[in-house]
Amino acid sequence: MTVETLNALTLSRTIAAPKQAVWDAWTQPEHMKKWACPAPDGVQSIDADFRVGGSFRLVMEVPEGRYTAFGAYREIDAPNRVVYTWDWEEEDHSVGETLVTVVFEEREGGTEVTITHAGFPNVEAKQGHEEGWGGCLANFESLFA
Repeated sequence: MTVETLNALTLSRTIAAPKQAVWDAWTQPEHMKKWACPAPDGVQSIDADFRVGGSFRLVMEVPEGRYTAFGAYREIDAPNRVVYTWDWEEEDHSVGETLVTVVFEEREGGTEVTITHAGFPNVEAKQGHEEGWGGCLANFESLFA
């Protein structure tokens, strides 16, 4: 296992929808409320200032408790790519600031969404986030079903 694979995860899904619709669902808070938590209907609140340098704060409720993710937007290339930092307010859940890159590419039959989440301090943190993103992506796909 290389340091790169230890510290990063990559997940992809092809969504049966046009690129702009997929981008909008990923980046607009009213849509994010429907998918941005692994638990269905788990988003309690979301505040997002969607611009380079802007920040977001996402409060979610899962069976294990309440968690609050936060970060800042580093790069926005609509409707192709968004890059933002990610961390948790809860000290017992935080692994330090990590970096999420989401790429949107047109594919036959829809739009491929590829998430790369990098900067994990250990394999356990990577695996926990991989499980979380898997749930989020399942919720995201269901928006277009």
